[in-house]
Amino acid sequence: MASATLLKSSFLPKKTDWFGARSTPNRQVTVSLTVRASSYADELVKTAKTVASPGRGILAMDESNATCGKRLASIGLENTEANRQAYRTLLVTAPGLGQYVSGAILFEETLYQSTVDGKKMVDVLVEQSIVPGIKVDKGLVPLAGSNDESWCQGLDGLASRCAAYYQQGARFAKWRTVVSIPNGPTALAVKEAAWGLARYAAIAQDNGLVPIVEPEILLDGEHGIDRTFEVAQKVWAEVFFYLAENNVLFEGILLKPSMVTPGAECKERATPEQVASYTLKLLHRRIPPAVPGIMFLSGGQSEVEATLNLNAMNQGPNPWHVSFSYARALQNTCLKVWGGRPENVKAAQDALLTRAKANSLAQLGKYTGEGESAEAKEGMFVKNYSY
Repeated sequence: MASATLLKSSFLPKKTDWFGARSTPNRQVTVSLTVRASSYADELVKTAKTVASPGRGILAMDESNATCGKRLASIGLENTEANRQAYRTLLVTAPGLGQYVSGAILFEETLYQSTVDGKKMVDVLVEQSIVPGIKVDKGLVPLAGSNDESWCQGLDGLASRCAAYYQQGARFAKWRTVVSIPNGPTALAVKEAAWGLARYAAIAQDNGLVPIVEPEILLDGEHGIDRTFEVAQKVWAEVFFYLAENNVLFEGILLKPSMVTPGAECKERATPEQVASYTLKLLHRRIPPAVPGIMFLSGGQSEVEATLNLNAMNQGPNPWHVSFSYARALQNTCLKVWGGRPENVKAAQDALLTRAKANSLAQLGKYTGEGESAEAKEGMFVKNYSY
């Protein structure tokens, strides 16, 4: 967003005049006001509203090539571009996916990749009324001076990359940073996470991309739900403070937070109603209604758990679109059904559509959980998970 500086001249009395002192000549004071404007503002708002449309959410398929390789290895496939292409083709060509999915987050390779039939992945998504998005961060690295915590890199060269991604058809971006409760979190780690997200968001908007702001609070730990709430309250406050400091247009962002849950190793589990109560209370305390969409990450919850929790949050009206931006919680069963076999593609796509429809219903508060498989109820938590 370009900045314009306005110079406003006014005549103000000297401080002594305020206290009835001897009158002195007025002096001219120049006040500098900074006003931000953007040629993309209307488009950003429109894109964000499209992604945050009723009954739809985001398919996160932006795993790095290394992480995608781990997924492929779980079904006995090599991590080759051809295998990654085949799997991503399966996902984006699932018939009718756009009924339930409004946006798809892609890895850079996928943004420039074609399907096995030679059609651009981006074009296939657009034909399904799915907005293409792009992961723009460069991953987590150790944060010096912290308690073994991380910070997210990728600001260098981000503006030019965002401009190129926009030209390639992306209309939103994603930047994931994490906060660890067992390791603190330290004030340094929280501030670094918030500042990085804010700088990224401003740069993305400058280049026409709606920024998904993702301050993930990792599930790792034995802490209870109250401790998660306490930490999330600090993190979200810091994030929105720095978003405002960086003049980010709130109507043109999407938030991708963690739900407020106990740590993965906590013995006291929370019901969907408890998760919804804590999470909605936090949203009301920290998130301006101007933000159009809250697209929750699943963070290692089982497929069914993530859907039940989302459904519980949509039992009443919310000032934001409360929905999903799931990776494993949409893809886990789909990947296993596919198994790398061409003859299983349709069955795998059906599995993907089943999960997408379930979360679509949850976004509308109409999910019942009936008929779910045992596999869909299996947890997917991985310690220190990275993309």
